[in-house]
Amino acid sequence: MKHGIPGASSAMFLVGTLAGVSGLVAAYPLYGGQAVRYLVAAAILLLITRPLGLRFVRLTGRETLYLGLLTLLGLVLFNVCVIEATRAAGPALVGTVLGTVPLWLALAEGRPSPRLLAGAAVVVSGATLATGLGSGNLPGLLWSLGALVGEVAFSLLAIPLLPKLGAIRVSAYSTALAVPMLLAVGLVAEGTAMFRMPTVPEALGFAYMSVVITVLAFFLWYSALPRLGPGTAGLFAGLIPVGAIVTGAVLGVAMPTAYDLMGAALVIAGILVGLTAPAPAREPVRAAGGGA
Repeated sequence: MKHGIPGASSAMFLVGTLAGVSGLVAAYPLYGGQAVRYLVAAAILLLITRPLGLRFVRLTGRETLYLGLLTLLGLVLFNVCVIEATRAAGPALVGTVLGTVPLWLALAEGRPSPRLLAGAAVVVSGATLATGLGSGNLPGLLWSLGALVGEVAFSLLAIPLLPKLGAIRVSAYSTALAVPMLLAVGLVAEGTAMFRMPTVPEALGFAYMSVVITVLAFFLWYSALPRLGPGTAGLFAGLIPVGAIVTGAVLGVAMPTAYDLMGAALVIAGILVGLTAPAPAREPVRAAGGGA
């Protein structure tokens, strides 16, 4: 299990840095920007498969369904819901709802140990405190719940695919499939205005989102997930607001408050409690063809 801890913690921390760089691309059409992000990430991931000897793998009908649902729910729906929730009620409400991810993934284990549930509950409390409940409304809550479904699906639907595809190909196939889906949503929501030439800061922001948050974080998460299991891996989702706090402080966007620091401390304490829970028996999943 210990081999998955650095990957899971790094992946969720990197996802948290999204808040710090999102301001660079805030003025760019939202759905077109997400399509560009995933297109670049897919191109990088697919190029990586060649030198690693990871050939294209033909999926069964059920595996194709899992991949389609993973992409639709975990990538497209998640991004659309986060965007719309932020528009409706600001980032605090969606951040708080997403802070419950560790608890839902712990429950997905089937019979999680009391210690794992206790650790997940502490992580949820810390993420909620670090994010701040803020003010919300019904549309914002509904969009936030949709984002929660997408975030949980991002992990659970990948589990049956990882033994056959490995972390790199699951990341590559899902990001590639997300592009036409996002283009379809963007054409409906934004029309032909969904694309324009990005400014230099916007280009840098999209480059970071594509390479670090998508390629690197996806690979790290999908490498760690089968080693830790959804319950234990889910504990590290509490590091998302911690990553946002640290990034905001480093970039000088926002200095952490006492509540931010208290929340971060609770998240770390909850993770430590959860990691002491007995791990369910499972075989480590190795990426096919020598990948992650």
